[in-house]
Parts: sequence; C-alpha cells; structure tokens
Amino acid sequence: MAHQPPSIFQSLARGLAVVGLGGTVFLLVAVLIEYRISFAEMATADALKAALHEMVEHVLLPVVALVVPMTVAALFVMRRAFRPLTNATEQLNAITGRDRNIRIDDHKLPTEIRPFTVAVNTLLGRLEQSALHQEAFAADVAHELRTPLAAMMLELDGMTDPAAARLKGDVAAMRRLIDQLMLLAQMDAQEAAATATDDVDLSDIASDVVARCAPAVIAQGRTIDFVSEGQTVPVRGRREAIAAALRNLIDNAVRVTPVGGTVHLVLDGTPAIRVIDGGPGLSHEQLAQLIQRNRRADHASPDGAGLGLAIVDRIMQVHGGAIRTDPENSALILDFA
Repeated sequence: MAHQPPSIFQSLARGLAVVGLGGTVFLLVAVLIEYRISFAEMATADALKAALHEMVEHVLLPVVALVVPMTVAALFVMRRAFRPLTNATEQLNAITGRDRNIRIDDHKLPTEIRPFTVAVNTLLGRLEQSALHQEAFAADVAHELRTPLAAMMLELDGMTDPAAARLKGDVAAMRRLIDQLMLLAQMDAQEAAATATDDVDLSDIASDVVARCAPAVIAQGRTIDFVSEGQTVPVRGRREAIAAALRNLIDNAVRVTPVGGTVHLVLDGTPAIRVIDGGPGLSHEQLAQLIQRNRRADHASPDGAGLGLAIVDRIMQVHGGAIRTDPENSALILDFA
C-alpha cells in the first residue's frame, strides 16, 4: 500500500507541537539558569516543590496560554483559507462527461495555489480543444463520404445484377451510419455553441414521424399508431433532432415487436413521448448499458453500429431531458421535463 502523505492540518499540528515542546524546553532551561537551580539542589522536598512551582508558573502556564490559542486560531485561519479550494473541488466533482467550457474559478483561492489552478485550467482547455477537433474531424469525414455514397447508389440503381441489391443494402447501411455520426457531431456542436432553440410541438413532431415511418413499419409486417391524450406541452428544442431521436426509438421498437404486432406512440399531456413496443422491455440497468456508444442489444440490427440509443441519449441531454424506460409496460420514454 502506498504511503499517504500527511495533510496540511496534520503538518500544522506537528509543527505547533514541535514549537510548543521547544518553547517548553527553552523556558525550563531559562528558569533553571535564572534561579541557579541544579538537579542536586532539588534533592530536598522543599527545593523540589519550589522548583516545580516555578516551572508551572513560568513554563507550563505560559506555554499553554500561547500554544492553545495559536493552534485554534491557526486551524480556523487555515480552514477559511482553504474553503475556496474545497468549493473548487466540489465544482470539479459535479462535472459530467458532457460538460463544456470547464474552468476552475481561482479568484478567491490563495495566491500560493493559483499557479496550480492555472496549470489545471490550461490542461482543461487543451483537452476541450482536442475533443472539439475530434468532433469536427468526424463531422467532416461523414460529410465527405455522403457524396460518393450517393453516387454509388445512383450507379447501383441502374444495375440489374442480383448482387446489386445486396450492394445497395450495404451502401444504405453505410449511409445510415454516416447520418448517425453526423447527428452526434451536430448535437455536440450545438451544445458547445449554445445554438438557439425554438418552441416545438411534440404532437406535431410525433404525427409527422409516424407518417414517414409507417410505410417501412408496415413493410416489415408490423403496424404503428399514435395517440395524443389531452393538450400537449410545448418544449424548447430542435425539431429535426427530436424527430431523429423518435425515429431511432421507433426503429428499436419495430425490431423487438413480433410480426403482426403494433408499436404505439402516446402523448399524455406531459412534456414526454412514450414509445410502447411488443418486446420484453428494457430494465434500467440494460438501458444504462445500451446508451453507451458501440453497445448493442441482442435484438440490434446487423446493419447498425450500436449508436441508436446513444444518439437518443445525447439528443435528450442537449435538450435538458432524459431517456427513461418503463419495463412493466415495455416502453421507452423521451422525457423533456
């Protein structure tokens, strides 16, 4: 086990103990010299009593009167001086992996600690720039790949060879992956730049997504319906991003719903959209695993990249909401509250 270095308060206590002991020894020697008292002269009871009286009066009491208030005052001053450091530590502990523009406020920190906080802030700035460069690189690559893939799709559309259909499926899967990567990059950029949002109607978004997804759902042997109960509550957000999150949930619901089953979208008058499928439902632990990027469920599409629920989670974070699960009703919920 590695040796843990002592805290500042422990070092201070040890220093005060050394000061008190040294002061006691010094005063004792001073008393012996002043009164010319030797250890030989303390042989008698009266001499010993007199010596002890002098030591208590001139050594012990002054040391106690000096060291105890100094210790209390020093501890009080140290705690007040380090309180801003404690606040800064709590601020850092509250940071999540999605927070941006993280810096330690060193205006109230002791001057001796500021060089350290400046170094930490510089490091945080470098890490943030590195993350932004990676996100920009992913978005640029995804954007550049869309053009050749579109050209490939046009070429394959004109082919009658049976292999062309399989290749078209592969190209379509690549396009879906690229679209997902671009959406993730856009969400990260939107949060970093604090992009302006609008008031959006969840009912309007849900009905539009259902209309667009219905042909593909029916082609897979399932049905989809939408029920809006009561007046919907508008939320602040990006319409296209919320629609993308909802489409991902519908795709996930269709995969777990048996052939002939129905996927239900329900709005109950709260700022939330509930997607109910015909599967066994996801536990809270399973959902927590699946919202991690590159984690795939047993029912995941072989054409996917394990990004579906991770994208939904990212979109909800940017909108100040969360994706929740209702295992008993086999539902996933986009909660904007």
